[in-house]
Amino acid sequence: MKPSQLRAVERLLTRRYPGQGGYTLEQARELAALSAGIGRQIGLLIDRKGRPSMVIVGEQKGIYIPELARSRMGAGRLRGLRLLHTHLSEEPLSEEDLTDMLFLRLDSVAALTVDRMAAPRTLFAAHLLPPAASREPYRLLPPADWDKVDTDFTAQAAALEDELAREGESLAAPGKAGREQAVLVCVSDAPREDMEASLDELAALADTAGLAVADRVVQRVARVNPKFILGKGKLAEIEILALRSGAGTLLFDNELAPGQIRNLAEVTQLKVLDRTQLILDIFAQNARTRSGKLQVEMAQLKYLQPRLVKQDRAMSRLMGGIGGRGPGETKLEIDRRRIRERIARIKNELSGLRTRRAAARAGRSGAGLPVVSLVGYTNAGKSTLLNTLTGSDVLAENRLFATLDPTTRRLRFPSEREVILTDTVGFIRELPKELMEAFRATLEELESADLLVQVADASHREVLHQIRAVEDILHDLGLDTIPRILVMNKWDRMEEAAGRELLSRFPGAIPVSALSREGLNPLVTEILRRAPFGGGVVARDVEGGGIWCDPPDAMQ
Repeated sequence: MKPSQLRAVERLLTRRYPGQGGYTLEQARELAALSAGIGRQIGLLIDRKGRPSMVIVGEQKGIYIPELARSRMGAGRLRGLRLLHTHLSEEPLSEEDLTDMLFLRLDSVAALTVDRMAAPRTLFAAHLLPPAASREPYRLLPPADWDKVDTDFTAQAAALEDELAREGESLAAPGKAGREQAVLVCVSDAPREDMEASLDELAALADTAGLAVADRVVQRVARVNPKFILGKGKLAEIEILALRSGAGTLLFDNELAPGQIRNLAEVTQLKVLDRTQLILDIFAQNARTRSGKLQVEMAQLKYLQPRLVKQDRAMSRLMGGIGGRGPGETKLEIDRRRIRERIARIKNELSGLRTRRAAARAGRSGAGLPVVSLVGYTNAGKSTLLNTLTGSDVLAENRLFATLDPTTRRLRFPSEREVILTDTVGFIRELPKELMEAFRATLEELESADLLVQVADASHREVLHQIRAVEDILHDLGLDTIPRILVMNKWDRMEEAAGRELLSRFPGAIPVSALSREGLNPLVTEILRRAPFGGGVVARDVEGGGIWCDPPDAMQ
């Protein structure tokens, strides 16, 4: 800008803008002429006493409001500032204008259009509404001729705050049962039905992690935006959804690159999580034993390591002249080194854990007892089946990843034959690679199995995808050569026609109900037939309640 234009912009800070009408006619002419003269939008943030707290010179098509102080940010209060800015065309309030008003909780936002003669023409304005007042979080006022505006913007903002205080409402809707709210987002080129099913699973994961689902967004794209994963228009819609529902978190069903997480967080000013980080958080919440906590910590560190903010290598050490040592490592380098050192220590501890577990497996092998391992998708009912067969009281809850640590029990049959029955962590589609590596010590329990019992939730609408996901993970782990029995659990929830169709796809599957004990006789008979000690023994009285096993604490 020219020095004269800069001085004219600075003079705007000395004006006092009335609440009634928003400006005087002279102030409107001055603002329009100055904006047209520099060819850019000009914005004023005006407090309730009419004093400009900030003048913003933007671009031709928009303005950027810098970060504001967090004063007056109570849940039932507005910012105490209104935005008055120019539009260099007869364009109404844009989505960006309304998004700024929503996220900054401005008293109001107004756009004064400027014609080709550098004269003011029309005023477009909007203000926020209480959450229960309308489906929309704001109200667009009718366009008004620039010299016939009679709205009292100050009184309007005060009335809204009074209504919020009277009704006890908040501009940020509270989470369900006090929980943090999240908007779920899925961006993919997959069919919409598959994306919806994937979001259903993400919602279950969010619930397990303690998040309440505020809204869901599905966006089919031909190519993912490498910077923001989706377009800015859709991102603006998601921001409005988040504000309307009081959500403070965006939860993506994709694995986001470190740069994408940073870009999304900077643009939306919301917490951004991806599916991998959510699963890691769930594992961290559910880890109980020393080994489980170590494995989860290593997975989290491996996830965090590439996501530390990158810096220019040339500035990684500040040299004190030729041959000088400088002040040493930056904080970033120290953080990276500490992570590497901690990962190394955890690997050593897990190596010792694997050694002890290998010795325990060798001891069980020396006893000549076949090992039968329960595997399956998370929440398929593996722990419940273990409890039913062995009379144990292993934690079994209707939520994802309730069991992380391997559990081993001895199962004794009436024919004086025994097997070792083990339960391990549940699987999930696209299991994060950090978890696959970290939980290698746990998953090695499966390598010594003589027989795998793959438990599937027959009542789940995605049972086919879940079975396929488990088979893919077993293949990746090199365990697909171990003999396997497919068990369709929760059969009591199935309708007869759906059950027949499912069994036609998997004719060798055994339908059971771990809770009601239905179908356990055929399952135990098949285990006896397929276990290495031979077959020909028929199980008796399992469904009637007879349990043959050592005490639950006989083997840990």
